[in-house]
Amino acid sequence: MGFHHAQHATSLNQSLSELNGDINVSFEFFPPSTPEMEKLLWNSIRRLEPLNPKFVSVTYGANSGVRDRTHGVIERIQKETDLVAAPHLTLVDASDEELKELAKHYWNSGIRDIVALRGDLPEGSPKPTRFANDLVSLLRSVADFDISVAAYPEVHPDASNAQSDLIHLKKKIDAGANRAITQFFFDVESYLRFRDRCAAAGIDAEIVPGILPVTNFNQTKRFAAMTNVSIPSWLHRQFEGLEDDPTTRQMVGANVAIDMVKVLSREGVKDFHFYTLNRAELTYAICHTLGVRPGK
Repeated sequence: MGFHHAQHATSLNQSLSELNGDINVSFEFFPPSTPEMEKLLWNSIRRLEPLNPKFVSVTYGANSGVRDRTHGVIERIQKETDLVAAPHLTLVDASDEELKELAKHYWNSGIRDIVALRGDLPEGSPKPTRFANDLVSLLRSVADFDISVAAYPEVHPDASNAQSDLIHLKKKIDAGANRAITQFFFDVESYLRFRDRCAAAGIDAEIVPGILPVTNFNQTKRFAAMTNVSIPSWLHRQFEGLEDDPTTRQMVGANVAIDMVKVLSREGVKDFHFYTLNRAELTYAICHTLGVRPGK
C-alpha cells in the first residue's frame, strides 16, 4: 500500500514537471474598502503580475459605492499594468439600459473580458426575472466580449436540483459565454463528476476549476455555508488547533491547494482560476509548483 502510494505521488510530481508551463491561470481580486486593504491589493497585484495570468477579475457589489470601487480598480489595472482586466458584472440593481451603457463604456475603454453573473440578491428581494444567460445575451448584443460565467459543482444554493442547475449553465453557454469558472470546492471528485455531467449535457465550453487557497479556515467555513460548498472532514482535521497559528495555517493551506492542482492537472485540467482574497503568497506558491513562473 505504501509503495503504491509512493508510486502515485511520484507519478503526480512527474506529470507536473512535464507541464513545461502549459498551464493558464487567472486571478480574482475584490475592491478594497480601506487604505490598508488598498495597499494589500496592489502589493498582491504587483506580486502576481509577472506570472502573466490570462486575465485578472475584480468582483462587483450591488451597491453603487462598491461598483465605483470596482470600476476604479479595473481602470487602474488597465493604466498601470500589462494585465488583462475582467470586471465582474451583475444584474442586481441595474436596468438593461444601464448595463448596456456600462458595457459600451468598458468596450470603449479597451476592456474585452467580462465575468457575467446574476449576482447575489439583497435580502427580501422578489424572485428574479432576469438571469445570467440574459446578461450574456445583452453583452453579446453590445460587442464581442470574452465572457466567463459561473458554474457550481455542488449545485447553486438557489437551484431546485442538480439537473436544473445544469440546464441554467447550458443556457449561459448557449447564449454566448466562452467558459465557465466554478465556485471553489475541496472535493476534487465533485469537480470531475460535474465536468463529466457537463460534457454529457452537451456543454462544450471549458469548465475552469476555481481554487481557494485557505489562509483563514473559519472565514472559509463561512464562505462555504453561504455558497453550498461542502467542507470535508479531513479538511477540518487539517486545520484543527491552528486558530492562533497563522504561519502553520498558511503551510497547510498551500499543501491542500497544491495537492488539488496536482490531481486536477493529471486529469487534463490546463486552466485554473484562483480566488486570491487579495493575498498573493499561497497563489504564487501554487503557481510556482504548476510551472507558472516569471518570464515563462
